[in-house]
Amino acid sequence: MQGALILEDGTIFPGEIFGARQDSRGEVVFNTGMTGYQEALTDPSYAGQILVLTYPLIGNYGVNKEACESDHIQVRALVVREHCREFSNWQAEQSLDAYLAEEGICGLAGVDTRALTRHLRTRGTMKGVILAGAAEVAAARAEILRDGIDLGTECLVEAVSTRTAYTVDGPGYHVALLDYGVKQNIIRRLRDFDCRVTVLPARTTAAEVLALRPDGVVLSNGPGDPKDLPYTVEMTRALLGKLPVFGICLGHQILGRALGGDTYKLKFGHRGANHPVKDLETGRVHITSQNHGYAVQKESLDPATTVLTHVNLNDGTVEGLRHRSLPAFSIQYHPEASPGPQDNGYLFERFLEYLAGKRGNPDKRGG
Repeated sequence: MQGALILEDGTIFPGEIFGARQDSRGEVVFNTGMTGYQEALTDPSYAGQILVLTYPLIGNYGVNKEACESDHIQVRALVVREHCREFSNWQAEQSLDAYLAEEGICGLAGVDTRALTRHLRTRGTMKGVILAGAAEVAAARAEILRDGIDLGTECLVEAVSTRTAYTVDGPGYHVALLDYGVKQNIIRRLRDFDCRVTVLPARTTAAEVLALRPDGVVLSNGPGDPKDLPYTVEMTRALLGKLPVFGICLGHQILGRALGGDTYKLKFGHRGANHPVKDLETGRVHITSQNHGYAVQKESLDPATTVLTHVNLNDGTVEGLRHRSLPAFSIQYHPEASPGPQDNGYLFERFLEYLAGKRGNPDKRGG
């Protein structure tokens, strides 16, 4: 079945539909990773987006649902150059085509993803519509150019966050994890350090967090603009100095705003498994996995209270920060994704050091 992606500027990219045969719309973004399509599809940070994969062959190792980052596909649609219908992997349970169809998600193959990616890099991230079937492309394009593309006003964070609190048991420190769209591997990594993790809805207040008497707090990743989440900033600010805080991705942006900083939208975001980031405190460069469309504005940070700890070597954007005197720090990329594969585990170890400091042990890093 033929289909097409139409961008909000009227550019058309034809292709062939696979997965679910249905029209789709969302923000069109690209990921440069060579593997990990299943993890990307199920990452809640991609909620509301049409995902373009730049690696040309997708689907060759099938789908193994144990590798999912959430309980269902989060993207609105998937765009690839070549969809591999035949797959080979002893762990695979089904094909990518069957998985998308089962989840009701449209795929578009045969697209010139190199040209599409170059277009998005030049013009910036934009909205798009995928037409599945015999829809009149010219008429749809004219309508898009006239009326734009309406994606609605749904709060993506609240759509992907847990509705009720739940706990993953462990014998060690008790961590309150604010779920703004948490990847399951963040919970797995905390469990690797024996933490007992209580996962909380996005609108949980500081008073409700403190009532649980946790040893520390993790602010998770998630979709959308941190400026749309003032209640998370208020909650974080109220916890500073009372509990150790560790922010990841969206959680990093929330902590940055709680410390008085500002955030802004990147032209086309950082999405992939090959972004070089320098730890300014050690001089070491890490290859990182990233998925975000917003960043903390470096000039907005107050050097009297906030230390810039990491910087992106591609464009100089803020990748990490910490409070000068309180046990609070954050990282923009995904340490749990471990593209090294173990390069960034030290960040979880640092959080455990903060927790140990709360328990009365000296902070090895000096705050």
